[in-house]
Amino acid sequence: MHTKSTVRMVVLAITLSSFSRAFVARPLARRTSVRVFSAATEPETKPAPEKPKIRTSRILSGVQPTGSLHLGNYLGAIRQWVEFQDADPVVDEEGTTTITENFFCVVDLHAITMPHEPKDLAESTKASAALYLAAGIDPVKSKVFVQSHVPAHSELAWLLNCITPMNWLERMIQFKDKAKKQGEAVGVGLFTYPVLMAADILLYQADQVPVGEDQRQHLELARDVVRRFNDQFCKGNPYKKRCKAAGIPSRPVFLEPNPMIVETGARVMSLTDGSSKMSKSDANDGSRINVLDPPKVIRDKIKKCKTDEWRGLEWGNPERPEASNLLNIYLAVQPGRTKEDIMEEVKEMSWGDFKPVLAEAVVAHLEPIQKRYAEVREDDEYLDRVLREGADAANAIASRTVHATRVAMGFAPL
Repeated sequence: MHTKSTVRMVVLAITLSSFSRAFVARPLARRTSVRVFSAATEPETKPAPEKPKIRTSRILSGVQPTGSLHLGNYLGAIRQWVEFQDADPVVDEEGTTTITENFFCVVDLHAITMPHEPKDLAESTKASAALYLAAGIDPVKSKVFVQSHVPAHSELAWLLNCITPMNWLERMIQFKDKAKKQGEAVGVGLFTYPVLMAADILLYQADQVPVGEDQRQHLELARDVVRRFNDQFCKGNPYKKRCKAAGIPSRPVFLEPNPMIVETGARVMSLTDGSSKMSKSDANDGSRINVLDPPKVIRDKIKKCKTDEWRGLEWGNPERPEASNLLNIYLAVQPGRTKEDIMEEVKEMSWGDFKPVLAEAVVAHLEPIQKRYAEVREDDEYLDRVLREGADAANAIASRTVHATRVAMGFAPL
């Protein structure tokens, strides 16, 4: 899982339907010598109503806690999580109802693949979790937890590391890019980062995962790992016998996840370079709008952000990435509006006219989130309880997957 708009979501579809048989009693056969009459006719037995068919989908996604969450993290990931959790159950043409379970984690294990300050990790982890809640994640509808609080993430990552060829990881573009910045100090954790991401997904039995384009290669790796693992360990009579002895089904341990690329709002670009993604790792704080930036800071950053010398504003011109980026931000912080509506508003504006309008729209959108964040941080007991309950729920699911993985690989039972 990577920032983001790296977004990780997992969907597990389990059909939980069962059907009732209806039995209708036969009438008594006639006797040849006796004719029987009845004054009352026994009512015909009606078939029992069919039980509703229910399918459960499970969503898991997360963002790294390093640095402060910025507008790209929020618009590209967290706001969409709120939409997922608030979506109504879906009923298909066959009458099957899909109910969604939501799990959103702070991926602190991913955060330590890059140099970090130990004194800052706990605080940034809790700050990220509080921002999830402030942005609209409801603990009643969704579970919020910290990745390292669920040991199955680390264990499954190690098990999958042991069956993943090194040359698969050597192809990962993000490792190459980040390794250049770290030089000889680059750690093994950054190299095997995609395997940890695969473990995150597979623990919750993904069949669909929402990812940004920059993370699609990592998801393809997860698909390769699934095929390799299931082919090596989940076939033949010995596997079936191990499963029978352990009291678990003998189906393949992992489902192969499919990418669900989220287009709208998925990529918010840098304020200093419209061709680069907004990033927490950028040394220039002016390149991003942090969700917790005070109004004055937001106004100053937008006032100084990079534009071009062209007259007027327009979307989609590849020679004007900054214009498209700022218009995309303006659209994203005003839900319900359309591109056509916005172009009608700004078509006569210069950059000097548009920047203050954009700044006020961003400030207005983030104000209630910042207010709610302050309330959550004032109640540490509440935040800790939310994280503890979320970890308990996640552990219950993830531990089953790890158990099945151990059985498939032949570990001695406890």
